[in-house]
Amino acid sequence: MSRPPVFPEQTASGIAVDPRTLERVIPESKRADGSVRKQLKVRPGFTPQEDVSRFRGTRQTQMDARALPKGHILGWVAPSAATQSKPGAPPPNKNAKKRQNQRAKKAAQKEEVRDNWEDDDEDGEGVAGKGAEDKGEKSDGKPNGAVAPNTSTNTQKSEQEDSDALASKFEKLDVK
Repeated sequence: MSRPPVFPEQTASGIAVDPRTLERVIPESKRADGSVRKQLKVRPGFTPQEDVSRFRGTRQTQMDARALPKGHILGWVAPSAATQSKPGAPPPNKNAKKRQNQRAKKAAQKEEVRDNWEDDDEDGEGVAGKGAEDKGEKSDGKPNGAVAPNTSTNTQKSEQEDSDALASKFEKLDVK
């Protein structure tokens, strides 16, 4: 048989259960001058005012049960909790697998569209258009043809950089 705890659990008023007799008692304690207070028995059914819990209606108790812990940030998930799947979770059903495959196909199609966006040039101009080269302006590589003015004072260096960038684009372009 296990031994009783040295310091049994006490309520807010100091009432504990005596491990030998299983009665509710206020355990003995020491006074400041060193003398010892005797152990006091508590009558069965008596609840001191300190132990009476505050009345909470059903809606209030439900709200308390749903309340987030103090300091919780909405939308934040711990990195370890986000990567791990629930161990007791059932395997996905047929419809869940189907939806997952559809999401993967949509993501692949979006990647294809992004990859093919720059390769749609029929004239072989690459990212920079002819109008930008003729005016001495440099394109930002934006698909809508937005042109930024050349802020470099040395135009020969900027033209050389533009031609090197254009040459690297042509090398990436695989024309058969």
